Amino acid sequence: MAVIRQAHTVWEGDLLSGGGVTGFDSSGIADQPVTWASRSQEANGKTSPEELIAAAHTSCFSMALSNGLSQAGTPPTRLRTSAEVTFVPGTGITGIALTVVGVVPGMDEAEFVKAAEDAKANCPVSQALRAVPISLQASLEG
Repeated sequence: MAVIRQAHTVWEGDLLSGGGVTGFDSSGIADQPVTWASRSQEANGKTSPEELIAAAHTSCFSMALSNGLSQAGTPPTRLRTSAEVTFVPGTGITGIALTVVGVVPGMDEAEFVKAAEDAKANCPVSQALRAVPISLQASLEG
Protein backbone atom coordinates (compact mmCIF):
# COMPACT_ATOMS: atom_id res chain seq x y z
CA MET A 1 0.00 0.00 0.00
CA ALA A 2 1.34 3.42 -0.91
CA VAL A 3 1.99 5.96 1.83
CA ILE A 4 1.56 9.64 1.06
CA ARG A 5 3.24 12.42 3.03
CA GLN A 6 2.33 16.06 2.60
CA ALA A 7 4.03 19.40 3.08
CA HIS A 8 3.32 22.88 1.79
CA THR A 9 5.02 26.24 1.45
CA VAL A 10 3.37 29.65 1.43
CA TRP A 11 5.62 32.23 -0.24
CA GLU A 12 5.05 35.97 -0.21
CA GLY A 13 6.90 38.52 -2.30
CA ASP A 14 9.63 38.26 -4.88
CA LEU A 15 12.57 35.86 -4.75
CA LEU A 16 15.21 38.16 -3.30
CA SER A 17 13.23 40.07 -0.65
CA GLY A 18 10.31 37.72 -0.10
CA GLY A 19 10.03 34.73 2.12
CA GLY A 20 7.96 31.74 2.97
CA VAL A 21 7.00 29.20 5.55
CA THR A 22 7.14 25.48 4.93
CA GLY A 23 4.59 23.40 6.80
CA PHE A 24 4.84 19.69 7.49
CA ASP A 25 1.24 18.60 7.12
CA SER A 26 1.68 14.88 7.72
CA SER A 27 3.78 15.04 10.87
CA GLY A 28 2.64 18.35 12.31
CA ILE A 29 6.17 19.33 13.26
CA ALA A 30 6.84 23.05 13.55
CA ASP A 31 6.60 25.21 10.44
CA GLN A 32 9.97 26.38 9.15
CA PRO A 33 10.75 29.76 7.56
CA VAL A 34 12.61 29.82 4.24
CA THR A 35 14.12 32.66 2.22
CA TRP A 36 16.41 33.07 -0.76
CA ALA A 37 19.09 34.42 1.58
CA SER A 38 18.85 31.29 3.76
CA ARG A 39 19.34 29.25 0.62
CA SER A 40 22.11 31.17 -1.09
CA GLN A 41 23.95 32.82 1.82
CA GLU A 42 23.75 32.27 5.58
CA ALA A 43 20.93 30.25 7.13
CA ASN A 44 20.23 32.75 9.94
CA GLY A 45 17.72 30.47 11.62
CA LYS A 46 15.84 29.62 8.43
CA THR A 47 15.90 26.43 6.38
CA SER A 48 16.34 25.77 2.67
CA PRO A 49 15.27 23.13 0.17
CA GLU A 50 18.81 21.74 0.30
CA GLU A 51 18.74 21.37 4.09
CA LEU A 52 15.42 19.57 3.80
CA ILE A 53 16.90 17.26 1.15
CA ALA A 54 19.87 16.58 3.44
CA ALA A 55 17.52 15.67 6.29
CA ALA A 56 15.43 13.40 4.07
CA HIS A 57 18.53 11.71 2.69
CA THR A 58 20.21 11.06 6.04
CA SER A 59 17.08 9.57 7.57
CA CYS A 60 16.31 7.35 4.56
CA PHE A 61 19.93 6.19 4.21
CA SER A 62 20.16 5.41 7.94
CA MET A 63 16.98 3.33 7.78
CA ALA A 64 18.21 1.43 4.72
CA LEU A 65 21.63 0.76 6.27
CA SER A 66 20.13 -0.31 9.59
CA ASN A 67 17.82 -2.71 7.79
CA GLY A 68 20.60 -4.17 5.65
CA LEU A 69 22.89 -4.66 8.65
CA SER A 70 20.09 -6.29 10.65
CA GLN A 71 19.19 -8.64 7.80
CA ALA A 72 22.88 -9.66 7.63
CA GLY A 73 22.77 -10.58 11.32
CA THR A 74 24.78 -7.59 12.52
CA PRO A 75 22.29 -4.97 13.73
CA PRO A 76 23.87 -1.61 14.47
CA THR A 77 24.07 -0.14 17.94
CA ARG A 78 24.24 3.35 16.43
CA LEU A 79 24.57 5.05 13.04
CA ARG A 80 25.40 8.75 12.78
CA THR A 81 24.75 9.98 9.25
CA SER A 82 25.31 13.47 7.91
CA ALA A 83 24.78 14.94 4.46
CA GLU A 84 26.15 18.01 2.75
CA VAL A 85 24.04 19.16 -0.20
CA THR A 86 25.92 21.62 -2.40
CA PHE A 87 23.83 24.33 -4.07
CA VAL A 88 25.28 26.75 -6.62
CA PRO A 89 22.94 29.68 -7.37
CA GLY A 90 22.21 29.78 -11.08
CA THR A 91 23.33 26.17 -11.52
CA GLY A 92 21.44 24.12 -8.95
CA ILE A 93 22.33 21.20 -6.71
CA THR A 94 25.73 19.93 -7.79
CA GLY A 95 26.37 17.12 -5.33
CA ILE A 96 25.58 15.35 -2.11
CA ALA A 97 28.20 14.04 0.30
CA LEU A 98 27.00 11.42 2.78
CA THR A 99 29.10 10.49 5.81
CA VAL A 100 28.20 7.67 8.18
CA VAL A 101 29.96 6.47 11.30
CA GLY A 102 28.63 3.28 12.79
CA VAL A 103 28.87 1.16 15.87
CA VAL A 104 28.23 -2.37 14.65
CA PRO A 105 29.42 -5.21 16.92
CA GLY A 106 30.89 -8.15 15.03
CA MET A 107 31.49 -6.29 11.76
CA ASP A 108 34.76 -5.20 10.21
CA GLU A 109 35.32 -1.93 8.33
CA ALA A 110 35.27 -3.46 4.83
CA GLU A 111 31.93 -5.17 5.48
CA PHE A 112 30.50 -1.95 6.87
CA VAL A 113 31.62 0.08 3.86
CA LYS A 114 30.07 -2.49 1.53
CA ALA A 115 26.77 -2.40 3.44
CA ALA A 116 26.82 1.42 3.39
CA GLU A 117 27.41 1.48 -0.38
CA ASP A 118 24.47 -0.88 -0.83
CA ALA A 119 22.25 1.37 1.31
CA LYS A 120 23.34 4.41 -0.70
CA ALA A 121 22.43 2.69 -3.96
CA ASN A 122 19.09 1.37 -2.75
CA CYS A 123 17.54 3.86 -0.36
CA PRO A 124 14.53 5.48 -2.07
CA VAL A 125 15.81 9.03 -1.53
CA SER A 126 19.18 8.18 -3.12
CA GLN A 127 17.30 6.72 -6.05
CA ALA A 128 15.18 9.86 -6.39
CA LEU A 129 18.30 12.03 -6.34
CA ARG A 130 20.32 10.17 -8.98
CA ALA A 131 20.49 13.31 -11.13
CA VAL A 132 23.37 14.55 -8.95
CA PRO A 133 26.59 12.84 -7.84
CA ILE A 134 26.33 11.25 -4.39
CA SER A 135 29.55 10.44 -2.56
CA LEU A 136 29.86 8.34 0.59
CA GLN A 137 32.37 8.09 3.42
CA ALA A 138 31.65 5.18 5.76
CA SER A 139 33.62 4.09 8.80
CA LEU A 140 33.20 2.28 12.08
CA GLU A 141 33.59 4.27 15.28
CA GLY A 142 36.75 3.77 17.22
